[in-house]
Order: sequence, then structure tokens, then C-alpha cells
Amino acid sequence: MTTTVHSHQALPRVQQFFALTKPRVVSLIVFTAVIGMFLATPGMVPLQALLFGTLGIALVAGAAAAINCLVEQKIDKVMARTRARPLPMGQLTSTETLAFSTALGGAGLWTLYALVNPLTMWLTLATFVGYAVVYTVVLKPLTPQNIVIGGASGAMPPVLGWTAVTGEIASDALLLFLIIFAWTPPHFWALALYRKNEYAKAGIPMLPVTHGDRFTRLHVLLYTLILFAVSLLPFSTRMSGLIYLVSALVLGLVFMWYASQIYLRYSDALARRTFRYSIVYLSLLFGALLVDHYLRIPL
Repeated sequence: MTTTVHSHQALPRVQQFFALTKPRVVSLIVFTAVIGMFLATPGMVPLQALLFGTLGIALVAGAAAAINCLVEQKIDKVMARTRARPLPMGQLTSTETLAFSTALGGAGLWTLYALVNPLTMWLTLATFVGYAVVYTVVLKPLTPQNIVIGGASGAMPPVLGWTAVTGEIASDALLLFLIIFAWTPPHFWALALYRKNEYAKAGIPMLPVTHGDRFTRLHVLLYTLILFAVSLLPFSTRMSGLIYLVSALVLGLVFMWYASQIYLRYSDALARRTFRYSIVYLSLLFGALLVDHYLRIPL
């Protein structure tokens, strides 16, 4: 009987720590990292690099997310989107969160260093610092360009996956970085548009708060155009073939339609749909890169 009671108490506790890692965000990070691994080699990814590279990147990404929750717990408490997280709800303490993040990040970095390669570990550590410190602590509360500058950290996962396999940074890996870097502003600004009042209440200088809706809507459109152009680079450099080209064109045109509608006839509902589509867009675009890699149809 005692064992049953303890197991029921432990399960929510485990779920609370798991929630600190922002699993939905981390799943997209890990997905793009794994795609980077497969694109780095013409054949199958070596099993050790695939398993331990994925594990190490996932652990460090979860640790960075936990630090973000720790730093932003007061902000999270006033925003509807985040007030149910463990720290604002009082389910976990700051000390527990810091200890959890340290253990998780340390385990991830050790895994990458010992079982993958040192370069991947150092790049992952730099990505952790970029997100957890530079973006979360410095950029986010200070500048409306936080998403643009901080997007460099979010764009690193496919590079990490690539180096986990090859032990070096290649130009093709940097193209994957550029795609996510260009994707980040329209993705987050679509969210910021319909969450503008919450960001203003929390004192976060997101672009709609500091420069207004119309300025932000224009920049969503402009960055989506940049993203469309950047997304064609893998084909233009012969990194990918016809399958990817067709996919990038179709997915990009749909994204541009959403962005143009946000600019011309904005509504919160449209911004929500754009935000959701942006996640689908990135997932399908990287999926197309993977399919094209193994089923290349040259033009």
C-alpha cells in the first residue's frame, strides 16, 4: 500500500521536472539536430553518434529550457501562456530547478564530450550560454531585436547534429543554420502579435509592444520573404535536388500567403494559425531535406 502511495506522489513530481524542459520545443530542436546528422553522411549515421549525439543535445537543450523557466518565473506568472508552468505554480523551487538544470546539462555535456566528440560538446555549451544567458538574461528584457539576435542559438541544432557525425563544421551545415535563423523572427513575431498585451504587462519589449502592430506585421512579411529565398539555397548549391525544391517552393508560398494576410488583414486568429503553420513548415521542410537526401532526383 505504501509503495502505491509513493508511486502516485512521485509521478506528478517527475512530470513537473519534465515540464521544465519544454518538451515540445526540445522535440523540434532534437528533430532538426537529427536531420543534420543524416544530411552529414551519404549513408547511415553511425549508431554511437546517432544515439549519444541525440541524447546529449536533448539533455543540454532541456537544461537550457529549465534555466529559461528559472529566470523568467515572474514573467511566466503574469502570462496566460506560461502561468501553469511548475515554477509560477509553486510546484518546484528555484533551488530544485537550478540543481536539476545543472545535473541535466552536465550529463548532456559529458555525454557529448566522452561519447561523441569535443567540438560538438563545445558548440552545444556555446548554444546553451547563448540561449540561457545571452538571450534570456540580456537580450529579451532589453531589446525588441531579442528574437533576431537570439535566434542564432535556436538555429544551431542542425549544426550540432552535423558535427556529431563529422567532427567538423561544413558550409552545408551553415545553410541549415541560416534557414532556422531566418525562420525564427516570423515564427515568434506571429506569436507576439496575438500575445502583445501579455508581453506588455510582463514588461518584455517585444516588437509589437515597442513599435506597434503594423510595423511588426510588415517585418513578419519581410522576414518570410527572406526565409523563402534562404530556403532555396540548399538546391542552388546542389546540396539537395528536385524533391526538396518542390517542397520548399510549396511550403514557402503557403508561408508567404499567411504572412501577406497578416500584413493586409490582420486578426489574432490568423496570427495563431500562422504561428502553428510555421512549426509545421519547419518540420516538413527539414523532412523534405531528409527524403531528398536519400531519394535524390537531380534537375
